[in-house]
Amino acid sequence: MAESDGTYISCDDLRVGHYICLELSWLDHPFSFNSFLIRTPEQLREVRALGLQRIRIDLARSKVAEEAPAAPAPVAPEKEPEPDTVMLEKRARVERNREVRTRINACEREFLQAATVCRELSKDLFSDPKKALASANALIKQVTDSLMMDRDVMVHLMNDKVAGEEVYYHSLNVAMLALLLGKALDLSQDILNVVGVSALFHDIGKVDVPDKILLKKETLTKAEDEFLRQHCVYGIEHGKRAGLPEPVLQVIGFHHELMDGSGYPKGLKGEAIPRLARLIGLVNAYDNLCNPVNQAAAITPHEALSLMYAKHRPRYDEQMLGKLIQMLGVYPPGTVVRLSNDSFGMVLSINSARPLRPVVMVYDEQVPKEEAIIVDLDTETDVGVAKAIRPNQLPRQIFDYLSPRKRVTYYFDPSKSQDGNRP
Repeated sequence: MAESDGTYISCDDLRVGHYICLELSWLDHPFSFNSFLIRTPEQLREVRALGLQRIRIDLARSKVAEEAPAAPAPVAPEKEPEPDTVMLEKRARVERNREVRTRINACEREFLQAATVCRELSKDLFSDPKKALASANALIKQVTDSLMMDRDVMVHLMNDKVAGEEVYYHSLNVAMLALLLGKALDLSQDILNVVGVSALFHDIGKVDVPDKILLKKETLTKAEDEFLRQHCVYGIEHGKRAGLPEPVLQVIGFHHELMDGSGYPKGLKGEAIPRLARLIGLVNAYDNLCNPVNQAAAITPHEALSLMYAKHRPRYDEQMLGKLIQMLGVYPPGTVVRLSNDSFGMVLSINSARPLRPVVMVYDEQVPKEEAIIVDLDTETDVGVAKAIRPNQLPRQIFDYLSPRKRVTYYFDPSKSQDGNRP
């Protein structure tokens, strides 16, 4: 924007179609962004009401018709928005920002509590399997009770500080995604409970695989890969000894089977793969793409869904893959985006019923990182997502501000959309 750095005009010369850059604190004006295109006479009046002598504009992004006369300065003072009225909207936005942060913080606390339960499950399954199964059932029942409360669900991105690298975080993330997908597929709560418990235990066979294989960042040798694939068989053996139900055992044994027959351990194909194993196998694949052992090989949530659909579609249940994409949207939480007004942001949350209009944390150099602007694109209809970008394409200062997650981990809470109080 170097070309427009020194381009200033008086407020009287402003027109609808000018792209302006307000050199004010975000709290000192009523708009969602410091830089934006003036689209309506009302916006023009609100900008003039700020009382600025001059305003910086970006000529390259302005869309002023040459023939259009400059909008006249308001003559009657009473037509100017009252200061309190002008700032009322901004105070409401600030409060909504706080509400979003409060809800995400509450989800992070619930996530940590659930992760603690999962940590104990991995220990108790072998020493006290009845206790482990009871704890798993209780945790999932609590989650599905919440999940079934509302038609719509807000899916939130968790902070790296609460999402660790241990295997139980993977199992918990798979469980949350599987439950969301199961809800989107209209599964009953009883079936969802089985889905959740199965997801928590789907990788129990990995306890018999050495860490030097599980944690290896380089490509596995053929022998190592064959050993790793045995975790499905080991898992069934452990599950049977623990007395896990048959549907759970099926998921443990077959969650790496693929619809085209290229999976393992048996190379099952199509409908021969149990339905819940197909469901959990799908979200397990998504999580592994976003959160591989070697983080340098991680791809973004947007890239993961694109890859699964464009190149790996024959591997997965077509209906389930379609629902997963519909549920998470083109820009799942954790996706770094460029907005239509050229701002950079990171998707924090989506509403499962309106995933194409996510909640985005926006970079603004004039706003402290800890108070970053949070914009709900479902209500900010003038702005949308232009495209997803890889975090390493961001300038360093924007990368540090947005802090893209090393691990993409989700939790959710029921939306308030039905009573009109979206966060």
